[in-house]
Amino acid sequence: MSAILMIDDDIELCQLVAEYLALDGLSFHAEHTGPNGLAEARTGQYQLILLDIMLPGMDGLSVLKALRNDNYCPVLMLTARGDDVDRIVGLELGADDYLAKPFNPRELVARIKAILRRADLMQAPTNLTTILNVNGLILNPQNRQVQCNDQVLNLTVTEFQLLEILMQQPGVVHSKDELSKKVLGKRLQMYDRSLDMHISNIRKKISQYCPDEKIKTLRGAGYLLLPAE
Repeated sequence: MSAILMIDDDIELCQLVAEYLALDGLSFHAEHTGPNGLAEARTGQYQLILLDIMLPGMDGLSVLKALRNDNYCPVLMLTARGDDVDRIVGLELGADDYLAKPFNPRELVARIKAILRRADLMQAPTNLTTILNVNGLILNPQNRQVQCNDQVLNLTVTEFQLLEILMQQPGVVHSKDELSKKVLGKRLQMYDRSLDMHISNIRKKISQYCPDEKIKTLRGAGYLLLPAE
């Protein structure tokens, strides 16, 4: 049974979410302050964290930043509608997705299931033994690691899957809508920058050890991983 941690000071909302998740057989626990939520998240008992931005004691972005120092459990940010800056910062800090309040509980459950499916793929044993080695990047599907110049990149579930798709077909352009459906489990919406931010995070992590450009943006077309020269 997948365990979900919700960090939100809206107790009634937490109770409502708990009821919907119970219908799908998902275990649920809630914390209502930033410090308590961070401590609970670090126990490693959860497969997904629902994290509100506005929290007493410690805001959600600070919780996420602290959590990403040593924990890559998938995080779905809950943001106020229209707070684009918070969403962008949350994605930059390593959130896997976001959902604006107020939201339909059914949509929340659908997002949770999509993220859990991605996480399960990361944890599931694979028969694939072919190590991808493209333009200085090495992706090992057995241990789910990516290396550049012998340095391991600490990628989130979402970042790993995006990079894996690009590395499987170097030089091939993948549209944003295609990547959004395959990796985020949703159609690309107008003004939705979540995919762009995930790609930006991958680039930043790669650039720490490999200064050359690896992922190219083709305006209006999508992204591609540059093949080895």
